[in-house]
Amino acid sequence: MHWILGLALTVAVFVILKQWGGLSAEKKKAAVWKLFLVVGGALLLFLVLTGRIHMLTAAVAGLIPLLRKLPALLKFAPLASRLYSQRKGQHEDRGTAGGHSSAHGHQREGRSGQMSEREACEILGVPTGCSEDDIILAHRRLMQKIHPDRGGNDYLAAKVNEAKATLLAARRGVA
Repeated sequence: MHWILGLALTVAVFVILKQWGGLSAEKKKAAVWKLFLVVGGALLLFLVLTGRIHMLTAAVAGLIPLLRKLPALLKFAPLASRLYSQRKGQHEDRGTAGGHSSAHGHQREGRSGQMSEREACEILGVPTGCSEDDIILAHRRLMQKIHPDRGGNDYLAAKVNEAKATLLAARRGVA
């Protein structure tokens, strides 16, 4: 069994060194970082499996490379802030009016929980008199950025979907 592992390791090293020779200096730098992360991850996995390191410590260490994605996520902060402030305003309006909150807490006092056309246009970033194609394109562009499967937020995705539905319903109701 040991000779099989040794043979596999030898072949892997041979293939890596052969590919390494064909890389430019710029690609070698990127490859070093990837190699460092892969070797570090394999070492963490080995230490966890052999019981030499606690699982939570390994999980924290595994999350460190994900911090590189933090600046990319911060560009969505203004949208999240605007949606949060709108939602906070809804709760304050409900509290000062003395009304009862709905079961889900998403409805505004005096309204049926529907988003206005102006709010929907602001969320999608389209003008008020835009066409259905503009709405669909704006929705698609935003969903590619904030979809939950791509690390986005369920709440933001739901708001963007609601904005699209509101505007399309208004356009189709008029036509």
